[in-house]
Amino acid sequence: MKRALLTLVLGLAAGIGSYSLYFRFNKPASTDSLEGQLAWMKSELHLTDSQFARIQELHRVSHPQLQAMAAQVSQMQAEFAEFEQTRRTADRVDFVEFARFVESRRSLNQACLDSTRRLVLASAEVMNPSQREQYLHLVATAEPLVGSILN
Repeated sequence: MKRALLTLVLGLAAGIGSYSLYFRFNKPASTDSLEGQLAWMKSELHLTDSQFARIQELHRVSHPQLQAMAAQVSQMQAEFAEFEQTRRTADRVDFVEFARFVESRRSLNQACLDSTRRLVLASAEVMNPSQREQYLHLVATAEPLVGSILN
């Protein structure tokens, strides 16, 4: 779950999640950064300069919100570790507090999914029909969780 959320929030914010990388100018495309992922998208989907600029702007605008959500995900993982540690050491669970935690986590997961869905769909709107189809296929096959947000 941790990896899926981080992938969802950070990696798929760029809308990239393919299983293979292509070489450009005999060098592997670097997808370690947002810029590398966007450059890969431009190359793979054959985006025009204006499409690429618009998609870059969409990602630039959404980046602060995605970073904030990633920080919240990390904080919730730490809280869960505390719950688990208390359960193991003291053999007790505060069910009311845990229920609040679960509801908060559910809300955050939904917010992450909604944010990612908006970014993916906004990026897809910039593309022509064939690019859009290829892009949505790449995103949907990247992670099962991500594929479910497009439905």
